[in-house]
Amino acid sequence: MGWQGAPTGRYLNEDRSFWTLHAVYMPPLLRSSTVKKFVAGYELVCEPQRDMTPEKVNPRV
Repeated sequence: MGWQGAPTGRYLNEDRSFWTLHAVYMPPLLRSSTVKKFVAGYELVCEPQRDMTPEKVNPRV
């Protein structure tokens, strides 16, 4: 689940009355038809940061 709200920062003093708070619900992601992909909450709403399995990162695992 992610939250999208009104702009802030340099837009703070502008009219933002048309913006509303949104909750975004995402389904679970899958690496394949049988393996779930567990990602951080940030990655569900933004771009994935590291799309690697632990086995790719460290072959000794």
